[in-house]
Amino acid sequence: MEHLLSQLRQLRIPAMAQALEQQWQTPNTYDELSFEQRLSLLVEQEHLSRENNRIKRLRKQANLRLQANPEDIRYPAARGLRKEQMQPLLEGRHLLYQQNILITGPTGSGKTFLGCALGEQACRQNYRSQYHRLSHLLETLKLGHVDGSYLKILGKLQKVDLLILDDWGLEGFHGKQITDLLDVIEDRYERKSTVIISQLPVNQWYELMDNPTVADALLDRLIHNAQRVELQGESQRKKITG
Repeated sequence: MEHLLSQLRQLRIPAMAQALEQQWQTPNTYDELSFEQRLSLLVEQEHLSRENNRIKRLRKQANLRLQANPEDIRYPAARGLRKEQMQPLLEGRHLLYQQNILITGPTGSGKTFLGCALGEQACRQNYRSQYHRLSHLLETLKLGHVDGSYLKILGKLQKVDLLILDDWGLEGFHGKQITDLLDVIEDRYERKSTVIISQLPVNQWYELMDNPTVADALLDRLIHNAQRVELQGESQRKKITG
């Protein structure tokens, strides 16, 4: 048995080895099962372990700002969040059809939590997700022009199934920032899904940009066929601390 367990670990199926060891140590639990049933349990344990490890890797790569579980989303009427609107998103329809999601609402209304919950759900569904504060991403793109890594950064962003951009428009957009964003969104347009999180309503985004031509192109690609989630009500943080 020890030799068999060692071989299983060498073959890089440690969960199966652990499950076999458990069967060996508690034989009475499995005596009534057929060989095929016991083998099925071993294979299932290995498959489940690999799936869990994959999700852990996706979570780490996503670098979500908050640990937000989809099952913790609440739907009070005053918040303006409807379960019938969220259900298709939690099922991953936006990822399947490469749709963007625009989450807007006042400070503390739970926008970031909602965006991170969608990111967590994407990881559970084996999609690659990635969270960025927009100001940090814009700075990374700016440095990419200097050190020659700009196209490499764009290539990585293009491969992400769900890109989450938080604090959209918090400081406005100036100069090359708009064209950099257009490059990011253009590469992803109708290929991948992007979540935009902003305190400002969508109808005010155009005013944040100082290049009308690029603004038209950027917003057209962002807003076209996008799902809008408009949160309302008082700050969720006040309710927690109150």
